[in-house]
Amino acid sequence: MLLAHTFVQKIRIMANKVTDMSKIRKVIKFHCSGKSKLFISNYLSLSRNTVKKYISLFELLGLSFEAIDAKTDAELEVLFSQNTVETIDPRLQKLHDFFPQMERELKKVGVTVQLMWERYITIHPDGFKSSQFRHHFKIWGKRVNPVMHMNHKSGDKMYVDYAGKTLSIIEKDTGEIKEVQFFVAILGASQHTYAEASISQQKEDFVTSVENAMRFFEGVPAAIVPDNLKSAVIKSSRFEPTINETLADLAEHYETTILPARAYKPRDKSLAEGAVKILYRRIYVHLKQKQFYSLEELNQQIWDLLDAHNHKKLTGRPYSRYELFMEDEKQKLRPLPQERFEIKYQSFATVMQNGHALLSQDKSYYSVPYQYVRKKVKLLYTKTTVEIFYKYNRIAIHPRNYKPYDYTTVAEHLASTHQFVADWSASRFIDWANSIDQAVADYIIQIIESRNHPEQAYKSCLGILNFEKKVGKQRLINACKRALDFRIYSFKAIQNILENNLDNAENEQEEEFELPKHNNIRGKNYYK
Repeated sequence: MLLAHTFVQKIRIMANKVTDMSKIRKVIKFHCSGKSKLFISNYLSLSRNTVKKYISLFELLGLSFEAIDAKTDAELEVLFSQNTVETIDPRLQKLHDFFPQMERELKKVGVTVQLMWERYITIHPDGFKSSQFRHHFKIWGKRVNPVMHMNHKSGDKMYVDYAGKTLSIIEKDTGEIKEVQFFVAILGASQHTYAEASISQQKEDFVTSVENAMRFFEGVPAAIVPDNLKSAVIKSSRFEPTINETLADLAEHYETTILPARAYKPRDKSLAEGAVKILYRRIYVHLKQKQFYSLEELNQQIWDLLDAHNHKKLTGRPYSRYELFMEDEKQKLRPLPQERFEIKYQSFATVMQNGHALLSQDKSYYSVPYQYVRKKVKLLYTKTTVEIFYKYNRIAIHPRNYKPYDYTTVAEHLASTHQFVADWSASRFIDWANSIDQAVADYIIQIIESRNHPEQAYKSCLGILNFEKKVGKQRLINACKRALDFRIYSFKAIQNILENNLDNAENEQEEEFELPKHNNIRGKNYYK
């Protein structure tokens, strides 16, 4: 041990900079394949002392080349940095053995570095004093987590971002290659990570991805931290950024908060960016070599690779992201609401005289209380419901009706004089007409079918059928027959026939008149 310690002390003063990790891999590879130190030095343009240093440290670590090659650059930097060898000092080794558990404890509310030092010094009375303890913890933290040094509390924040590089899927029918986005979410304390591919970065896809992440984590963090994406933040501000209304609705549904990363503050978003960089190495590179023909197929591959990533041991720690999440962070997340979030869209309309407002998206109508006739209202609608607001007060809610030109009516919304109108329907008018005569029913059907929508014909039907009381059944039947012959379908047509007594002329024959002879009339023989 003394020999190793002496050797380590020599290594510490040999170089001020860590060699590029790719060169370290090549040094170890050439050494394991039997190449001499001189050959390695000349081939890689490294000093012989540097080559000796890394070969000696490789042998001291007792790892195989395969184990070294399987590690990431960040993990290699930890193993081969000049500071890492300090851990061979027994006092430092004990201290570094204490740090992983200390790091986990610091994620709990109320736990401080001072409190952890007091625990440490109780276990190791000959250990480092408080100032040195803090100094070494800071150095250790930078080594094992070079991307993010902020102390995150369990269940506190979920960071979300998109990777700069896109993925792609191939349309089966056309063979067209379509770019898709790579979304990443990471919990601050455990670094448990979620990723998925989505069609775009538009607010609908973004909000869905954020919700999918919370469903994956099976809990709700106290805050969601997006980068300043347009789908998340409408207007950036140092003090009060404007949050996209849809994202704000999601936060309200899940009872959490949106905390956009501050502009020009890299520390606010470095955890998500660090996760993206890691996933580039562990997921992205594997996906780029394959072809996918649907978003579902691509995401399944992402989730398989993501599972391996989350179960891999963290650098310098005896536990994985998943273990840390299950043991420390999951129970700190708030429970998920039973219902998933539905994106709300908005539309504006003026309430019509019949007490209904038009949802222009579907061309369907919804009732409101009659006192809001001619008022301008706002309609907020999701896939399943339509809410109607007047001056921020909700005055009606209906299940969404996708049938064009259809009316969704609550009878209580209508004034007593309009209650009859609420019961109007095409079948009701046709049945009424059939009770008079088949000709009247045929005419009513033609009236209804001649309009773009049945409701447009209801008043005409009502007016025609009411003629039975005014002129009698037979005259109405005759009028309808005459109008059918002329193929004129309107209330006005029946009214004119009845007012001019044309219904009685149905069977009259037109008289044939012979033209009088006149010198100015050529006669039919002229055209032969």
